[in-house]
Amino acid sequence: MALKRALVSVYDKTGLIPFVTRLIESGYEIVSSGGTAAALREAGLAVVTVDEVTGAPELLGGRVKTLHPKIHGGILARGDADDAELAANDIDRFELVVCNLYPFRETVADESASESEIIEKIDIGGPAMVRAAAKNHQFVGVVVSPSQYGEVAEALESGGLDDELRRRLAAEAFLHTASYDAAIVGWIGDDRVIPLRHAGALRYGENPHQQAAVYLVEGVPTPWWAGATQHQGKEMSFNNYADTDAAWRLATDLGEGSVVVVKHTNAAGAARGGSIAQAFERAWEGDSLAAFGGVIAINGELDMATASAIAERFVEVVVARSLSEDALDALAGKKNVRVLTAKPPSMHDLDHRQIDGGMLVQERDRVELGGWETVSEREPTKSELEDLRFAWSVAAHTKSNAIVIAQGGQAVGVGAGDQSRVGAAERAVSRAGSRARGGVAASDAFFPFRDGVDALADAGVGAIVEPGGSLNDQEVIDAANERGIALVFAHRRHFRH
Repeated sequence: MALKRALVSVYDKTGLIPFVTRLIESGYEIVSSGGTAAALREAGLAVVTVDEVTGAPELLGGRVKTLHPKIHGGILARGDADDAELAANDIDRFELVVCNLYPFRETVADESASESEIIEKIDIGGPAMVRAAAKNHQFVGVVVSPSQYGEVAEALESGGLDDELRRRLAAEAFLHTASYDAAIVGWIGDDRVIPLRHAGALRYGENPHQQAAVYLVEGVPTPWWAGATQHQGKEMSFNNYADTDAAWRLATDLGEGSVVVVKHTNAAGAARGGSIAQAFERAWEGDSLAAFGGVIAINGELDMATASAIAERFVEVVVARSLSEDALDALAGKKNVRVLTAKPPSMHDLDHRQIDGGMLVQERDRVELGGWETVSEREPTKSELEDLRFAWSVAAHTKSNAIVIAQGGQAVGVGAGDQSRVGAAERAVSRAGSRARGGVAASDAFFPFRDGVDALADAGVGAIVEPGGSLNDQEVIDAANERGIALVFAHRRHFRH
């Protein structure tokens, strides 16, 4: 008779046979059911079935298999104090539970799946076993992922699971079931549970007196930052993550070959060019004073020429799609600069904003360039229209109130986070200087009065795109016609708070 027993019931059978083989070699008797038992027997491994242990058949088409005192009593039994009760009820202990759950998220993601098929993927017995083992982790090890098989097998072969490993396994198990339940909650109703996996402590938050950490939302595809490769530099900070995410999203929206410089989550500069190096120089020139100590996002390859130009400036982070072999050599003298390569960010995730005792949740804003309407007497030229689209994308990623002046695929003036729209226009004009003449402007929301249009016209701006929808639209249109400006209504606003 085996000294130890393991209960094995998994949907994901990745790595299962080698792992169970090692369990058997370590002196474990394997108890299993259904497809797991069949897979183990097919591989030639000895298995005791759950119905042999319980003396009860599977019921309701397999819905009831492991929900039995001889299973849960064996999982939940504590130290010697429970021995007499176990013996009186002919229950043997389990020292290990290996279980992962039905693919609920994957079934929901399958558009062809019916509601009844989705409901059948709501696991009951699996979470019950996992939670029972995790609760009793002082006496029972619990394994919920094939990624844990190697560490667990090595520990068992070396004498057993220590207290630290048992606790880690239990924590992972509870997160596994919490994430699973969160997916069910989100599917079945309007409520939402967000399971967060601790991905690392940060030195501090936005300021040195604030503690901070970075977390992954469990159960979603790996985000760009978690899958990124950091090639050099210090660890990423709280502000680095926030600014780099903002920069990477904007560079992705602007398209391949774009370079963005971000400071405090707003664009200090953004540009396209004949080369990445040229685009970088033009982006930096957008506001070279604000760009100091900023984050650079490159929608393309970080090459030697661009890296050499970056090395002459003070920057915190550089993120790019890829990296040439010699680019790091050019940045070798800037050992504190964080250099990352990453996949594009998800542009379709949810946006969560915490408020006191609650959370605001919305679809993430997306920039769409269709449905525009010219409402002025003058139509924008082809080059103006191209710059309007560029400026519109930058404005959509800029804190409200936002005005962006652009010319030739370069943001030359950004007015961000102003309490008034005319103030944002004046700030953009101030940054653009003479570069505003002949350029275009985008406003993230409508102009409530003509004063914003007049401020841009005085600077020499020739075309404007804004959402429209103000009670004073006609006043604004009249001002545009009076000043010879091509005015386009996008019929969509892009507030960003």
